[in-house]
Amino acid sequence: MKHLFTESGKLRKSLLYVTVVVSAIVLVTSCKPTDPPKPVLKISTLATGLAAPSGLEVDRKGMVWVAQGGTGKNDGKVSVITPDGKKYDAIINFESVAFEGEADGPSHLLFADGLLYILGTKGKMYKANVSGYKPGDAPQLASSLGVEDIGAFVLAYNFPNETNDSHPYNLTVGPNGDIYIADAGANAIIRRSKTGVLSVLTEVPGIANPTPVGRRVIESVPTGIIYDGEHFLVTTLLGFPFPAGQAVVYKITPTGTVTVYQKGFTSLTDIAKGGSLGRLVVEHGTFGPMGFAPKTGRLVWANGTTPAVLADGLNLPVGLKQANAHTWYVTSLGDGSVLKVTY
Repeated sequence: MKHLFTESGKLRKSLLYVTVVVSAIVLVTSCKPTDPPKPVLKISTLATGLAAPSGLEVDRKGMVWVAQGGTGKNDGKVSVITPDGKKYDAIINFESVAFEGEADGPSHLLFADGLLYILGTKGKMYKANVSGYKPGDAPQLASSLGVEDIGAFVLAYNFPNETNDSHPYNLTVGPNGDIYIADAGANAIIRRSKTGVLSVLTEVPGIANPTPVGRRVIESVPTGIIYDGEHFLVTTLLGFPFPAGQAVVYKITPTGTVTVYQKGFTSLTDIAKGGSLGRLVVEHGTFGPMGFAPKTGRLVWANGTTPAVLADGLNLPVGLKQANAHTWYVTSLGDGSVLKVTY
């Protein structure tokens, strides 16, 4: 109703003017505020035909970098997907080995310090300079990259949990620019300083087995990790018998103190900053007689109290990367695809 006063020209002290003003006030005060439109969830397929896709990164040009575990025949790779869905191989011939019916190859990626860090098999972390890469360039060979042996350090460390295993799986940048690695074999968080010095931040605790099947304590395997400026948030995928609704998101201080951020999830594999509704986490799927059931994966808001589902029916999702406040990319192991999620 503001235009009644800004476009009427001069104010006139007349009965007509008073009538108009009074009518406007009545109309404005009687109007009910309208609710803002609700966000609309949209899931589309950005690219298909990927071999065991896992971790993702997004560069400044909006291109999606995705790690592919391959088929177990030393055919792991890192590929680039342009915003219009075209695929290009950027780095090829990573080691890919068959492991319990699946391929173990490159898992997760991280842009930091002007490099692309890539977690591979057998505890290796590769470093690639892709700053000059353009779609269509001849791919680099994995054998040409710099490499650090994270696994050797982990295996030599005297962990109380005695897992005697190492599987650097996911990574993020934390305080002082150090890189923090979620080791899914040792169930620990590893710190790598900017100078390359490795240390153990903390171990990730297991949970009491709520079922009569299996060990008394179930391992909490760390899978996703982010730093929110004050704490690390770490998602976990519980070991056998993979009980539903029992997985935990842990909060870890930069000094290594571990507390529970939120319970009540199933087989978590990754986490992103999220939005006003909380962090966004990936549930891989529900475990059944034949393994993880297809199309039981979900994206769930984690706000520290009550989980809230954003999307369900996903086919064994694994990796999650946030592009902006309303857009995420998700890898689907079951479909061999990358999904684009907007909300």
